[in-house]
Amino acid sequence: MFSISLDAGNLLLLLSVLVFVAVLSNKIGAKFGVPSMLVFLIIGMLAGPDGMGLEFHNLHLAEFICHLCMTVILLTGGLETEMHETRPVLRQGALLSTVGVLLTILFTGGFIYFFVGQSIGGVAVSLTGALLVAAVLSSTDSTAVFSILRSKRLQLREHLGPMLELESGSNDPMAYASTIILVDIIKGTDINVFHLPEWAGGLAIVLVLVYQLAMGFLIGYLVGRFANWLLPRLKLKSSPLMSILVLSLAFFANGFGSLVGGNGLLALYVAAIIIGNSPKLPEKREVLKFFDGVSWLSQLLMVLFLGLLARPSHMAPVLVPAILIGLFLIFVARPAAVFLTLMPFRKLPARAKLFVSWVGIKGAGPILFALYTVVHEVGGSSEIFNIVLVITLMSLLLQGMTLPLVAKWLNLSIDEDPEVETFGLDLPEEMGMMRDHIVAKEDLAMGETLRDLHLPHGIRVIMVKRGDKFIVPHGSLKLMEDDHLLILMGDTED
Repeated sequence: MFSISLDAGNLLLLLSVLVFVAVLSNKIGAKFGVPSMLVFLIIGMLAGPDGMGLEFHNLHLAEFICHLCMTVILLTGGLETEMHETRPVLRQGALLSTVGVLLTILFTGGFIYFFVGQSIGGVAVSLTGALLVAAVLSSTDSTAVFSILRSKRLQLREHLGPMLELESGSNDPMAYASTIILVDIIKGTDINVFHLPEWAGGLAIVLVLVYQLAMGFLIGYLVGRFANWLLPRLKLKSSPLMSILVLSLAFFANGFGSLVGGNGLLALYVAAIIIGNSPKLPEKREVLKFFDGVSWLSQLLMVLFLGLLARPSHMAPVLVPAILIGLFLIFVARPAAVFLTLMPFRKLPARAKLFVSWVGIKGAGPILFALYTVVHEVGGSSEIFNIVLVITLMSLLLQGMTLPLVAKWLNLSIDEDPEVETFGLDLPEEMGMMRDHIVAKEDLAMGETLRDLHLPHGIRVIMVKRGDKFIVPHGSLKLMEDDHLLILMGDTED
């Protein structure tokens, strides 16, 4: 076995090799429809104690790094959320991320307590322990959903794309808050901050949860509004500095929200949505590009760290109950929670609700929440961690790899135009839409020059690529078959 020393440079060496291998492996996995998170998790497990024998013992550091990575991923998701697309499904997404999570906890916790708790042992024997396992597993993982929907460029009908991204981005805070509260109860920590009588213990839990969410939302809203007032006035000429300033404001929302007893993750996510939807955000395109890259790196590091902590040999004792819980969660608890939560929305077809049920993907979030129970030394936490790992692998294989197929089967996917080859040009959106076209033999039938194409009003060819050469176009340019044209479609003054 190899033990990683944090005082030497071998940790960075290890991470550099793992990241390099993960990126190359992800390119191969994408051809077969394998979710990137599954690739990263497996590579981490292969490098871990039961693979190459690398051991990482500092669980507190691992939890801190993974929590930091999750905040960056949620921040990026919030910045990229388009409110004009999300507004029509705001109520559905908000209900799924709150009521849906709570129903999932109740259904799954009841199943664990009455049917499989005895086979797990430890904490899951008690009702509170069973609910804790369910809480850890209750969220739809934002990292998995964002990466799968966007990497596969999956376009959905019924506004399902914005709904699913909103749900997955905003339900991690609910699951995390529920996990923390249940851990405190099991550890004997007094959570009755409102000093209610003992018989109102259940009400005390609800009030604490509501307070955390309300305070998190309030702090996030205030930080977001302050950012929208401040950022345009600073007039920073460096887009990297603007990105770092946005990052610091989001971290402030997270930290201050937690300091006052609110939900820090929710505060960060709300602030990010408000900042990202401000029309006055300076260098917005560059800021989003910065966070897109940082988000991918955070996803890589988070999943690789969690994979390093996993030991497949320790999963064997809980394999059967974990599979039973996973199957119940995927085929019973999640669909029941979704259909009950979305019952008021009668215009939403059943096939759309069925697809939302199928997108209850587990990923790095539940594993991180399970790690929280280990770090806080909850009885039976090692079993919880291994159960979550098994169910996460099940979910990524069963649900993550079949999303496009299920969407097509339910007639919910929209065929998307091929990605435009822009030759590295990045033009403002207000100039118009960019399209590309490869010159065919038929295009040259009326003449060989660009002028002979007789393009409609408002359409301009702004670049021609011929082999490895780039040509600035003009009317008398002679075109050749297989020339690649970059076309701008928009209003003109002539």
